[in-house]
Amino acid sequence: MKKHQLCCIGHITLDKVVTPQSTVYMPGGTAFYCSHAIRHFNDIDYTLVTAVGATEMNVVKQLRKVGIDVTALPSRHSVYFENIYGTNPDDRTQRVLAKADPFTASQLREIDAEIYHLGSLLADDFSLEVIKELSLKGLIAVDSQGYLREVRDTHVYPTDWTDKREALRYIHFLKVNEHEMEVLTGHKEVKQAAFQLAEWGVKEVLITLGSLGSVIFAEGCFYRIPAYPPKNIVDATGCGDTYVTGYLYMRNKGASYEEAGCFAAAMSTLKLEASGPFNGTEEDVWNVIHKR
Repeated sequence: MKKHQLCCIGHITLDKVVTPQSTVYMPGGTAFYCSHAIRHFNDIDYTLVTAVGATEMNVVKQLRKVGIDVTALPSRHSVYFENIYGTNPDDRTQRVLAKADPFTASQLREIDAEIYHLGSLLADDFSLEVIKELSLKGLIAVDSQGYLREVRDTHVYPTDWTDKREALRYIHFLKVNEHEMEVLTGHKEVKQAAFQLAEWGVKEVLITLGSLGSVIFAEGCFYRIPAYPPKNIVDATGCGDTYVTGYLYMRNKGASYEEAGCFAAAMSTLKLEASGPFNGTEEDVWNVIHKR
């Protein structure tokens, strides 16, 4: 069984993105943004495992067409999100108009990777059993946002992560924003929240703070990562996914926590400047770091 360096597991969504300037329909989800971002770096063995409804199989075909290795599992439906942004890109109203089937441990048994990035969109995408089984084979990376979203009558409501105390023992990388860290830990202060998450078992805590940058807590040390100013703000959808992708890519290459964080932040800035997924090069990312 081939061991990949990075495997992203998650649903590809159909996204309706509404901004003050326009309304755009596009594929989305962690799986989509991560895959399109990583394909621009040719020095990593990457694979995607997704589950889509028959109507979205064309998105899978397009990913394969641009060279992404994809395992597509069947699902009765694809996830359909509506994201509405105001003038401040940090503010978002969200609705879920359809849900996909959760992933199961048996479906993922043949997938082998050094890092598994679980792109959870909704609270029931990945069970505790899936996390435990995958952690026996590789490091687990999670963006907490999906675990903290519950759907009732199409509307998305914040909810606490039911199994967090158990699950976080198996998670190496955890990305949260300032709202998510407070829901998970009860702490509003970044350092207290980071200490708590680490105490529960997370090895590398990534806390994104929007235009204020981000903080990484690992091995008892804090690393303050700047936010590189965008030339203009076009579309914030997928920025968090892009950040995690850049971070995991660099950490897999052996970069330090701080170097990986800066690379992740610069990738997010480039993503913010255009609609759709990150479409730059590694050189573009380093140019943002050195010139802004």
